[in-house]
Amino acid sequence: MTDDSSKERSRRWRMVLGQDSDPPDDAFPLEAEDKGRDDVLQALYDSNRQGGLGSSCPNVNRWLGDIRQYFSESNVKLIQRDALERLKLHEMLLQPETLEQVEPDIHLVATLLALKSVIPAKTKETARQVVRQVVEEVEKKIRQPMLEAVRGALHRATRNNRPKHNEIDWNRTIKRNLKNFLPEQNAIIPEKLVGYGRRRSAMRDLILCVDQSGSMATSVVYSSLFASVLASIHSLRTSLVVFDTEVVDLTELLQDPVDVLFGTQLGGGTDINRAVAYSQSLIQRPQQTVMILITDLYEGGNANELLQRIARIVHSGVTLVCLLALNDDGAPAFDDHLSRALASLGVPAFACTPDQFPDLIAAAIDRKDLAQWAANNDLVTHGDFDSHQDQL
Repeated sequence: MTDDSSKERSRRWRMVLGQDSDPPDDAFPLEAEDKGRDDVLQALYDSNRQGGLGSSCPNVNRWLGDIRQYFSESNVKLIQRDALERLKLHEMLLQPETLEQVEPDIHLVATLLALKSVIPAKTKETARQVVRQVVEEVEKKIRQPMLEAVRGALHRATRNNRPKHNEIDWNRTIKRNLKNFLPEQNAIIPEKLVGYGRRRSAMRDLILCVDQSGSMATSVVYSSLFASVLASIHSLRTSLVVFDTEVVDLTELLQDPVDVLFGTQLGGGTDINRAVAYSQSLIQRPQQTVMILITDLYEGGNANELLQRIARIVHSGVTLVCLLALNDDGAPAFDDHLSRALASLGVPAFACTPDQFPDLIAAAIDRKDLAQWAANNDLVTHGDFDSHQDQL
């Protein structure tokens, strides 16, 4: 038997026996891809993980999604069916009273979406009800702040200093001209008029390009909910693009956030370049376009081509920002090298909480310095922004 065949045989036995078979001296270290496979299998088959649909088990959705990166579709379904049984999710979903017991939680939604392809038909409607319950609770919290922030930014974008009579904003005009009050005439001379310009069908175009990989699960849920809210603002044209190694445009589903969520497929590989290429094809008015790329930047496609493409997008006048996470889960894992490369192109990269997202969108619509906005909000940006102008 050759050394190569002996090594392959040892590798296969190690994968079968699991981490408990590792020798104390780590004489047989696994390659990166095998280590990834081993970790997701360990999480399901060799742990004491018990049932739990909410925040008590926040990483379930991640490793359920990661399975798709390492195994064929048929094996993925087998492993996920095992997850249903071992985590007692199947049993819990079959009980109608679960709906009354489960507290609304983003992690719950992500877990159900990761398992949607293997949930039994008679259980799918129950799962959909659970997702809708969570969506409605979260949407109540995010809708009004989102609408107020974005509409305010759009109003500022339409303001002009040469309005027609029916476009004058009298409250702002009076405030701006108080210094011109003439007591003897009891009148204000309006030297500067402030008004709102004639509204076009869309004042800004917004493209949300969202990574579906397992590590981004809760970010996908929040992005989908925010996109649905933003789609209700007529002066904002919103597109939602989700991706792994494939790209899916969910814009037509934005009227119902539950339909959007069930249109996603959490987990699998990542081809950011391909997703950005598709998003680039949606750009019609660069100066009026905001693109939010939501990804941890672990690129499985062509990183050099990605950076060249992003450079062209930024140079065309698009306001572009990269969110490494859109959730409350803490500091994300991300590709630091690629985030610094984006910074050199003038694209800030930082994590953002859902509470901060409305103000971020408003700042982008106002064409503010988003790196400075992040700093003002105590968000850590990654890369050197001082030197990016010299490199464009």
